[in-house]
Amino acid sequence: METVRWGILGCGDVTEVKSGPGFQKAAHSQLVAVMRRDAEKAAHYARRHRVPRFYSRAQDLIDDPEVDAVYIAAPPSSHCELALQIAEAGKPCLVEKPMATNHTECLRMVEAFKGKGNPLFVAYYRRALPRFLKVQELLKAQAVGMLSSVHIVQYGRLALGEEARQWRFDPAIAGGGLFMDLGSHGLDLLDFLLSPIKAVGGFAVNTGGTYRAEDVTAACFEFESGIVGTGIWNFNADHSEDRITFTASEGELRCPVFSDTDIIIRREGREEVLPFRNPPHVHQPLIQTAVNQLLGKGICESTAESGARTAWVMDQCLKHYYG
Repeated sequence: METVRWGILGCGDVTEVKSGPGFQKAAHSQLVAVMRRDAEKAAHYARRHRVPRFYSRAQDLIDDPEVDAVYIAAPPSSHCELALQIAEAGKPCLVEKPMATNHTECLRMVEAFKGKGNPLFVAYYRRALPRFLKVQELLKAQAVGMLSSVHIVQYGRLALGEEARQWRFDPAIAGGGLFMDLGSHGLDLLDFLLSPIKAVGGFAVNTGGTYRAEDVTAACFEFESGIVGTGIWNFNADHSEDRITFTASEGELRCPVFSDTDIIIRREGREEVLPFRNPPHVHQPLIQTAVNQLLGKGICESTAESGARTAWVMDQCLKHYYG
């Protein structure tokens, strides 16, 4: 195989710019089929993005002999079922984040792909972005000294009205609220940049009452590397905020999770700004690593095992809220 031919299940908003074009623009990669339950919308997407084939049934795309690997871009409640179908068909898969609605589903997915000897990747694309590869390099080089703690903050305004009725706020579909949808990115980054989290205590509450899911979550955790951390994800705040602060023996390093802003190093009373900007299609670098691995030319760092670890951390934070 010289080129990986991809099919997409669920061609919604995330595939328009963030991910879809990345399958077409990555080296040795092609997007050859898309699927959406609404056949008219699937056809419209295929025409706009110049994709040769479209389907309205997931199994039809999975069974397409010209599809080598499948990207699941549907809501989390369908991830496990679709992934198991792809595993049974003997094909590799890239699944959107969060990997599934809970850790138990993730473990089923891990075992299914392991049993078939095919990789399952998870779309935590920040693992391949230049900004976070630089953060990883700086931390390993102890650019601010010996790391001792980390703090992650994400604030946003409360969703109201029609916005609050979107699937991202429905635990039956999303597995939780915005903590699952957005907070998972930050937790996966900490796993990637530091080490797996081995112990976590967390609490979630609903303070706004505009939807059933949690809107504020707080957590503290201990990493396998020996440092500790805290996090707060408040989606009923009066402003937006987005940062990770790595505190070390000689200074601090700050970076965003979501905003397309710079790395800031504070040391000896001075600040150094390292400018970084995201590529046009933020999934493309991770897609490239998945393609490279499938062609035997590299490794994709976002695996089923790492995705399942992040799901376990989120489960620990939400278990008291959902019971």
